[in-house]
Parts: sequence; structure tokens; C-alpha cells
Amino acid sequence: MAHIDQFDYGWITPALSYALSVLGSLLGLTCALRARAAVGPTQRAWWLFLAAWAIGGTAIWSMHFMAMLGFSVTGEQIRYDVGLTAASAIIAIVVVGVGLLIAGLGRPMLVKVVVGGVISGLGVAAMHYTGMAAMRINADIHYDHTRVGLSIAIAVVAATVALWLAVNVKGTPAVIGSALIMGVAVNGMHFTGMYAMSAHVHEAERQLSGATASALLLPIVLAVILVVVALIYAVLAAPTDDDRAGAAYLDARIAGRAEEPPAAPDPHGLAAGRTRFPTRR
Repeated sequence: MAHIDQFDYGWITPALSYALSVLGSLLGLTCALRARAAVGPTQRAWWLFLAAWAIGGTAIWSMHFMAMLGFSVTGEQIRYDVGLTAASAIIAIVVVGVGLLIAGLGRPMLVKVVVGGVISGLGVAAMHYTGMAAMRINADIHYDHTRVGLSIAIAVVAATVALWLAVNVKGTPAVIGSALIMGVAVNGMHFTGMYAMSAHVHEAERQLSGATASALLLPIVLAVILVVVALIYAVLAAPTDDDRAGAAYLDARIAGRAEEPPAAPDPHGLAAGRTRFPTRR
């Protein structure tokens, strides 16, 4: 059995993967907050879609790929099937979006959070193992069923907690604390699944197809940067509750002034409590 190293570059890749998961969770929870304050189902669904992009795309899938950069099998080259790698990203975003729609639309209910969490958790596990299936290596890959089951359970619990936080958390300190917790849960699921894996190298070398991790790194980093910048811009550009309250107050004042009757003419030169006195020459 070949030796597997999860931290080929030391603690750089797990630290970056945790930072990505916290950043994505922070943006996702912020978008979920805006979804709860949104007016109308269309606007709410839009914010939930952005939250799915942040949590599914950045907090989960980008974290997964960053952690995989530190994964190695001693003496063996690793390549990735581009189609399956892209499919794993789509799975992460879609399942998180479905979970958020179930839990976030309509009246918040615990049963909706649990159902959405189970769907999202199973989808996150499917994303992880689809990403692993995209790996091309000159070895037979096996998984310990107990650890796989544990990783799926962690994914379901983490997704349920994430959805509960998304529909309940309020305030900046609570959002930051929740993002830190979600980062631990997402990374815990990933590395539990990775430690379920073992590799048995083939004696005969074979030609591997697919792209190397370094070849995929640049487009993925650019995509993550664009998504994060777009999410930050959407959050900062959208009006807050204070902005809406201020606009409503100004509209009420303007409407009140428009309804006031015009002042009557003042033939004696008296207006607004002021008396016109003759000037002295």
C-alpha cells in the first residue's frame, strides 16, 4: 500500500482551505441575512442564490480543491479529469442552493432546516467523492466504509447547522462566529473523507489523462476571486435595513408636505410670524 500525505506542503494548504471556507461562509451567511430582510419572493430567491454560490462554490468546493493541492501519493503523479472536477463544483452549488431554498423560503421551521440539511449534506458528500473520482493516478483507490459513513454524517450535520445558522443568525459578531464554526465543520468533513482513502500502486506504469493540479490552479483562483469580488459588491451595494428605514422616513415627510394646503396670501405683509416694519431714512 502506497504512502499518502495529506499535507505535502505543510500547513499552508490546510490553512488556506480553512480561510476559504470561512470567507465563503461569511459571505454566504451575509447573503442569507439579506434574503431574510428581502421584500418579495423574487428578491429573496436571488439572495439565496448568491448565498449558495458563496457557501457551495467558495466555502465547500474551493476549500476542497485547495486542500487537494496538499494531497500526494509517494512517487506517483496525480492528474484530474476536468469534466468531473467541474461537475463536482456544480453539485456543491446546486445542492446548497436547494437546501437554502427549502429552509429559507416561507416561514422558518425546524423540519424544513433538517430536510434541507440532509439534502445538502448528501450533496456535499457527493461533491467530495465526485471530486475524488476525478483523480487520475497509477493506483487502485479503496475507501474504508466506516470512515466514509462518518464523513457523510459529518457533512449532513454540518449542512444542517449551516442552514440553521443561515435562517437564524443575526448581527455581525454572530455571523463571524458562525463562519468560523462552519469552516471547522467543512474541513472536518473533507479530511475525514480523505483519511478513509488508501492507494495500491500498479506495478506497470500507465499513461494518465487529465490536467495537473497546478494547471487547474490559475483558472480556479481567478474564478474564486471574481466570485468573491462580485459577492462583496452585491452585499455592499444592496440597501440595508437602516437605508430602507431612512428612505421610508424621507418619503413619508415628502408625502406629508405635498398634502399640506398652500398658505393663504398675506395682504398685510405678515408671513411666518414676521412683521414688516417701515425702514427709517
